[in-house]
Amino acid sequence: IEITYGRGNVSFTSTNLPRIAYKANGDWDKFYAELDRMLDLVRRQLLERFALQKHRKAKCFQMLMGNGVWIDSDNLNPEDEVGDVLNHGSLSIGFIGLSECLKAMTGYDHSEAEHALRKGIEIVKHMRDYTDREAQKSKLNFTLLATPAEGLCGRFCRIDAKKYPEYSDLTSKGYYTNSFHVPVSKHIPMWKKIDIEANFHPLTNAGHITYVEVDGDLTNNPEAFERLVLYAKEKGLGYFAINHPVDYDNECGYSGIINDVCPGCGRDTRNREGITAIRRVTGYLTGGVSDTWNNAKQKELKDRVKHDR
Repeated sequence: IEITYGRGNVSFTSTNLPRIAYKANGDWDKFYAELDRMLDLVRRQLLERFALQKHRKAKCFQMLMGNGVWIDSDNLNPEDEVGDVLNHGSLSIGFIGLSECLKAMTGYDHSEAEHALRKGIEIVKHMRDYTDREAQKSKLNFTLLATPAEGLCGRFCRIDAKKYPEYSDLTSKGYYTNSFHVPVSKHIPMWKKIDIEANFHPLTNAGHITYVEVDGDLTNNPEAFERLVLYAKEKGLGYFAINHPVDYDNECGYSGIINDVCPGCGRDTRNREGITAIRRVTGYLTGGVSDTWNNAKQKELKDRVKHDR
């Protein structure tokens, strides 16, 4: 019987879609040839890593094995090798930068032109078809991941900025857009963002997220919150998030949205001194932005715009 629980991810490695586009320089035959080469490279790398992982003993992963991350993993003895249970897990090929990839190949991202959106769906489906074929051949759970890149979005971009200066219009911002997301600086209605990104959720069976940025606290408008969540559900989103600012005043302890004056104590907070800005990155609320976010993600945060209703 096919089941989805107990299929914890064993490993994933992400592909750099913008670089593949830069190499292709507008030639779709070259693009898909390079994409296939990279997919095969990642597959072989995942299998090489898996060959090492499966001979480890259960005692090396006590928390993971003891909590049933993989089917039957909680039945292992400490000295048992984990190979049999890891066969239940997934080996995932991820990707980032679909937006920049499409811009390089078509001149438009998938929120700007219908033909670019169709090409984006075609690219992601090509990758999903590849992982499905490899899963059938190997009898392992090869899957496609919409990578929530924390550090990779900056690292790939920095390397490409030096290697491909002719694409500085796509690398100068200092980061690549996560997975299939619409660029964070795009002024677009939240409903349209959901519509666009919903095309990719069924294709990325190793994981995905779509989020919208709102200005203000939606707990003050539960009707709008409910409509938004129900719309995302109607569109089939597997993981949906609503981002809104959360600030913390270290002096009085107030938590909420703090603009020029703290609602808790009334002090002037225009200089943001003593204010911890808590924001969501890759699915999680983090501590202070300046303390925990890398340079690329801080640049992305500055570029984020609130989505219109």
